[in-house]
Amino acid sequence: MNWHLKAFNDLSLHDLYDLLKLRQEVFVVEQICPYLDADGADEQALHLYARNDTGEMVAYARLYLATADTGYSRIGRVITHEKMRRQKLGREVMQRSIDYLEEYAPKAPIRVGAQVYLLKFYQSFGFEAISDEYLEDDIPHIDMQRKAAQ
Repeated sequence: MNWHLKAFNDLSLHDLYDLLKLRQEVFVVEQICPYLDADGADEQALHLYARNDTGEMVAYARLYLATADTGYSRIGRVITHEKMRRQKLGREVMQRSIDYLEEYAPKAPIRVGAQVYLLKFYQSFGFEAISDEYLEDDIPHIDMQRKAAQ
């Protein structure tokens, strides 16, 4: 796997196309959830992704460093390509995301808006529920937070 972390302005058109395609394949088509993926938040995010040896994007996460306004960092749009599942790539993209955010914002907790069926997955990284369940695009979610690194 070849891992990359880029700000929006550093993404090539090819990178941007591939990450939008992967997000749509999983979140819109596979999960049968029509929603506006290009939500205006990509420009403020860092984009962590992996390409396999043939150059195909197979894992992705959208990262936000803590700001004075929020007080927390955030991980979103966590994806592994369907053909790469059950190979622990999801665990790797999450751990890399956590490591990066803890390196550059060590005093900030990290939040995720988790799909409820992945609750145990996120708990395995130290995330704890901080909200009740809610529907986002008709999919049950729960907000979770991981304490700041000490």
